Amino acid sequence: MKRLYKFAFLLILTTATAVAGAQVYVSPNGSDANAGTKEQPKSSLQSALRQVREFRRLNEAVTQKPVHIILQEGIYVLSEPVVIRAEDAGTLQSSTYIEAAPGAKVTLSGGATISGWKKTTGPTANLPSTAQSNVWEAPLPETFEDLPGFRQLWINNIKATRAKWPNGGAMERIISWNKKDESCQIPKPPVAIKDISGIEMFIHQWWEIATLRVRQMDIAGDSAKLLFKQPESRIQSEHPWPAPWISRETGNSAFYLSNAIEFLDEPGEWYLDRTSKKIYYWPRNGEDLTTARVTAPLLENLVSIQGTIDQPVSHIHFKNIAFEYVGWNRPSLQGHVPHQAGMPMTEAYKLRPSGTPEKASLDNQAWITRPGAAVTASFARNISFDGCRFEHIASTGLDYHMGIKSSKVMGSVFKDIGGTAILAGSFADEGMEIHLPYNPKDERVVVDSITLTNNLVTDATNEDWGSVGIGLGYTRNSTIAHNDIENVNYSGISMGWGWSPKPNVMRNNKVFANKIHHFGKQNYDCAGIYTLSAQPGSLISENYIDSIYKAPYAHLPSHWFYLYTDEGSSHITIKDNWTATQKYLQNNNGQGNQWINNGPQVNEAIRLKAGLQDSYKHLLKESTYKSIGLPVNSEHEELVELVVDKGKLNLVQLRNFLKENKVDPNSIYQWKNRYVIFDKVQDLSVFQGKLKKAFPDVVVRPYYDMYYQFDRSRCDNKQTAGEWEHILLTANLVADTKKQKEYLNYHATQFEQWPEIAKGFCNASFQRLVMFRNGRQLMLVISIPKGKTLDELNPKTTENNPRVDEWNKLMAQYQEGIEGTKRGEVWVFLKKASGK
Repeated sequence: MKRLYKFAFLLILTTATAVAGAQVYVSPNGSDANAGTKEQPKSSLQSALRQVREFRRLNEAVTQKPVHIILQEGIYVLSEPVVIRAEDAGTLQSSTYIEAAPGAKVTLSGGATISGWKKTTGPTANLPSTAQSNVWEAPLPETFEDLPGFRQLWINNIKATRAKWPNGGAMERIISWNKKDESCQIPKPPVAIKDISGIEMFIHQWWEIATLRVRQMDIAGDSAKLLFKQPESRIQSEHPWPAPWISRETGNSAFYLSNAIEFLDEPGEWYLDRTSKKIYYWPRNGEDLTTARVTAPLLENLVSIQGTIDQPVSHIHFKNIAFEYVGWNRPSLQGHVPHQAGMPMTEAYKLRPSGTPEKASLDNQAWITRPGAAVTASFARNISFDGCRFEHIASTGLDYHMGIKSSKVMGSVFKDIGGTAILAGSFADEGMEIHLPYNPKDERVVVDSITLTNNLVTDATNEDWGSVGIGLGYTRNSTIAHNDIENVNYSGISMGWGWSPKPNVMRNNKVFANKIHHFGKQNYDCAGIYTLSAQPGSLISENYIDSIYKAPYAHLPSHWFYLYTDEGSSHITIKDNWTATQKYLQNNNGQGNQWINNGPQVNEAIRLKAGLQDSYKHLLKESTYKSIGLPVNSEHEELVELVVDKGKLNLVQLRNFLKENKVDPNSIYQWKNRYVIFDKVQDLSVFQGKLKKAFPDVVVRPYYDMYYQFDRSRCDNKQTAGEWEHILLTANLVADTKKQKEYLNYHATQFEQWPEIAKGFCNASFQRLVMFRNGRQLMLVISIPKGKTLDELNPKTTENNPRVDEWNKLMAQYQEGIEGTKRGEVWVFLKKASGK
């Protein structure tokens, strides 16, 4: 009987332990030696996962139902990534939930606190004089000593700026790029740099950027020649797309230099001196470094879900967890030369002659690797992130890389992300040339049936401007729906890879009811939704796309779009998307695409339903786009001038050309040997190329720089006339470059400093007034109500408004007539072209 009673007691004890084991508690104040109960919590997620793993290994009763790892409130600073393996997999009946305790704020952090700040005393070598009495310093923590220098620093959760020239958001323009010796000529920096060993060049090139480590700087006169470290020097100069932009019309590629103590010359900038093991920082207004929380990223990855192709991880669910402070050091070790969507190239070069067996017209080949991510997952199914937060991350937020099935991301915030917020799918395996269609023999590697819904993506791509809000590579049966994507530097959603119409694993993807706005902040060749390659059965529908920023250094100022199906895009349906205008691009598409009812005429209900659904709209309190001061684009007519050296232009041929390219054949204006086309075109750069091909003996001059625009929104009476007429005039700026800058600055500040000018335009019933520039030549377009004349309306600009006369007199010193004008003649009218 005693033995029987003893057995019964043990059974009761085991059952109680099993019930308690359904919940494993973790607390920053716990101990990994504890049992994991609420009263005796563990201190690390790793230890809790191991305990659950042991439950599953021993087939404990607890594994017959869901297991909850509950993290109590606090910041869990990780010293190494949390790795979740196949042995941690749950089941349909017994999923593993990793979640915050009810109401708790839980953060997994890869950051290290920088403490010991004090005001710098005495002169600091090479620090600018303006900074000597303003900079603070702190010792470099020992944990960083054997690591590359960190690239980010946050003060009270706000990212500081690595010391740079020029300051703020300004950039300089390169002078030239020499691909043979892999060098770049730039204007001479304003300060002498004693030690260039850590300097980096950040260069803007078309739809991407590059970060290049400088190994040599040779000053000669007012310029400097830069040479770079390998391997990025070779890749940067050998690859043709994207490359440094050289253009008299739109300006050469913009750049800045960073990471020299000599550049630390304004509040918000910092510099890490590896030799003295000190960090220097100039506090912004209101920052007190004696109390501020200063954080630098120590880890490059917080959580890695690592299944195998035969043993995937399954049924792991994160809920209400924040992932914060993650670095990415590859640019410090190898530079960063991405091809597109933030994918770093490991080799790339131009093909001479062009052509491969797969694509006869292909002129380049490239191989890529993958950027780092705060959370990565490969070979996993039925995993999810619900109500989570990804913030203060140097590169990708969450990466569903390979072999992910039936998994979700929902209701989460992605904010202050250096690269892409969410990546999913292969973008070409390691060693696979990027233009080859992806058809792996074992399709278990394909990302299939993932769902990304009701997430807010904001202030993403803030380090690699060519990354995207959400990027899908080779995926299928996947859905991106009801997300809000804003304040990104390039495209909102990118779907596809390969640049080929040939069959691949992609199919049946759905991009539905997303709200994408305030994008393209720095890089163009962009779109709200962008696609590549064949994707049978895929649908892009009922999205709301609006408000593309006027990027200050875009290579082609008109090369932005709401929807963009790029090379090889095939068998995709684009339907019922609300966009502000029908500014779309279909570039070298394959067959089978269907465009149905897209544009501002789409039902208003579709526009209103796009974006976060009602139960997730509380996430919008995290929105950041309203803090950006840049204006947004509106589609407008483009202006192209054709200059004929001898004879006359064949107007019949030109009008036929315009008809073929869906441009109004009556949009031609003429003065002597100059012909101007003024109308909307989808892509000015493509249109320019077609004109050159059709009229090889004519000089084609596109006017990319629309530097001034007035419209009726500035008037008390904002009503516009139903039909307009355009009056075109042209003149030159004087040759004095100083005066040219003064002139442009006057126009940039006119509405604030000279409000009477806009008032005069309003009084005259001007509908719009825009000014374009190509070099020194100016084009002025005044739009007036149809049936009126400029002679009738123009005097009203000065009625009871003497400041307009004052303005006109001031502007006269900056303007002169173009070639062919009479002496004293400045502005000349271009008239509607007539005849042959």
